[in-house]
Order: sequence, then structure tokens, then C-alpha cells
Amino acid sequence: METVKISEDKRFRNWLMQGVKEIEGPHEKEGQHHTHSWWKVMCLTGVDYFSTLGYQPGIAFLAAGALSPIATLILVLLTIFGALPIYNRVAAESPHGQGSISMLESLLSRWRSKLFVLALLGFVATDFVITITLSAADASEHIIHNPFVEEHLHFLDHPIPVTLFLIFILAAVFLKGFKEAIGIAVFLVVSYLLLNLIVIGTGIYEIAMHPTLLADWKSNLFSTKTLVGNFEIKGLLAVIALSLITFPKLALGLSGFETGVAVMPLVKNPRRIENTRKLLTAAALIMSFFLICSSFITTILIPAAEYDEGGKARGRALAYLAHQHLGELFGTAYDISTILILWFAGASAMAGLLNIVPRYLPRYGMAPNWARDPPARAGFRINLFCRDAYF
Repeated sequence: METVKISEDKRFRNWLMQGVKEIEGPHEKEGQHHTHSWWKVMCLTGVDYFSTLGYQPGIAFLAAGALSPIATLILVLLTIFGALPIYNRVAAESPHGQGSISMLESLLSRWRSKLFVLALLGFVATDFVITITLSAADASEHIIHNPFVEEHLHFLDHPIPVTLFLIFILAAVFLKGFKEAIGIAVFLVVSYLLLNLIVIGTGIYEIAMHPTLLADWKSNLFSTKTLVGNFEIKGLLAVIALSLITFPKLALGLSGFETGVAVMPLVKNPRRIENTRKLLTAAALIMSFFLICSSFITTILIPAAEYDEGGKARGRALAYLAHQHLGELFGTAYDISTILILWFAGASAMAGLLNIVPRYLPRYGMAPNWARDPPARAGFRINLFCRDAYF
């Protein structure tokens, strides 16, 4: 019995201490991947990033109230001057889509590096799975609370079955093939952003036509007070202080940067690094514009009571404005677009997951032989991600 235990301990120690062995991975077979223009790949990674507009303004108001636009502005500044430069550097250091994990891996040696990367992969996988399920769940909320569905399709008032069905359909798209997935992503992102642009333009017009709304918001904003130690501060200082405290609650969708780097092999050569930087910059600037504008109009135009439990703007602030100011027909079209992009946000997460994990587990001796060298061994082909790409 003791001999068996020693043998098992020895096997575990040998596995843990073995050096990382570089084997043929996805980047050695990049010529077999379907590649695309950088803006198309941006749409794939952006379905997660941009889809947060479906619920982020509501979350921002619940977290910050009248301070929501200011807190959102701080988040945007952090994104542009913090996250974006960091991931531009990551793109330069990982042209084959290794991502920030590879850079962190190089800081440690042997078994320390292995344990660290395995822990990070656990967090990454958890994040992507949560993204898939939560995005589908929010899409279910938009389905269930659409006025037409509430009035005529009562059988859909079951969030869990609807969410599971959306996830099942998403998986079927990937089984069909990645080429189709990226085509769907381009259509969804372009149509969704155009509809949001119409809603935001309408909201700004309404504010311009009713200047008292803006005056009321300013009055409410600068009446903010807070305590710092034994001192009470108010006005602009209180606004900045409270916004700095609340803005972390608004930080949603930033995982799109990591996914953008992870899918670099899908960006056409030459100048892949330069084009990936364009991808990251374009996504950050587009989202920054929509975040600031959407937070501004929803804070001013929507009564606070509508954000409460059971309110019509709960989890769907921009959809509420679409129905209120552009009519039920446009509002329903906006709901459909929001539902589709939230549902497909899981595609971005799935793309990142299927790109990152096979880069590490085979090298660590934690994957079956077909994942190490499928053409030479089992000829196993993963059809989920690229029809002609072997892992």
C-alpha cells in the first residue's frame, strides 16, 4: 500500500516538475486558418463588448444614480488610456494569439509557471462561461419583457428554458462552422450599432427640445454631498469623489480586449499586429462613444422609478427609450436586434476559449494525444473553430 502511494506521489511530482515542452500548436498551422479583415474580426470580438449596451446603462444608473454619466466617463478614460495601451503591447508580444497569459507565463519558471498559468486558465474559462450564460440570460429578459410578447406570447415567460434554448442554438452555430459565425457577427454588430445610433440621436434631440430636463439633472448632480473623514464636501469635488468610488461597478465587457488578442490568427497578414491594434482601437473608441451617450440620455430621460424592480427600464434602458420615443414598431425591431447580439455575445467568449486553452494544455501534458498532434495520430479535426485548422 505504501509503495503504491509513493509511486503515485512520484508520478505527480514528475508531472509537476517536467519542463514545458514546446510542441506544434495552432500558430504553426496558421496557413490553414480562414483569415478575415480586421474589422470583421472586430465584429466577432465586439459582439460581447458592444452587446453590453443592452444592460450597461441600467446597471450604471442603479450603481451611480445621477452620477452615472460622470462615472461612465471615468470608465471610458480608463479604457482608452489604460486598457487600450496595455493590450496594444500584448498584441505586439503575442502575434500568434497567445495573449497576456503567455507574457505572464514567461515571468516565472518551470512548475511555478505551470501552476500560475493553470490558475489563470481556470479564471479565463470561468469568465467566458459566465459571459455566455449571462448574455443569453439578458437576451431572455428582452424577449420576455417585449410588449408584444407580454401581451400575446405568455408561454415564453420562463427565463431558464428560454436561456438554455439560446445557448443550444449558439452551440449549433459553432458546430456548423466558424466562417458562418463571423458572418453573423458582422451583420449583428453593424445593425445593432446603427439602431443604437438612432436611439441616441433621438434622445439627444429630446433633451435639446426640453432644456428643463438637463437643468434638473445638473441641479440634482451638484447637490451631491459626501463625507471625507469628518469633513463634508459637496459640489464638483463630491461628484468626482463619488464617481471614482462607483465607476468600478460599471466595468463591463472589457474581456473583449483579451478575446481580441486571442483571435489574432484570424486577422489577415501582412501587418497583423498593426491591424489588430486597429481592431482594439476602433472597438474602444466606438464603445466609448456609445457608453457616454447612452448613459447621458438614459439618466436624463428615464424616471428613476422605472429602474426599480418591475420597472419598464429595468435591464433594458435603451430599449425603453426606443419604445417611448420611436414607436412600438421601431422598439420591437430594436428589441430583436438586442436579443440577437446578446445571444451571440457567447460566440465571442467561445472563440476566445477555443483559441486559448489548446495553446497550453497539450504542452503541459494535460490533453489526449489527438490534441497534441492530430494529423499524425488520429486525424481529429475541430470543426467548431476553423474547418481546416488542426489543434
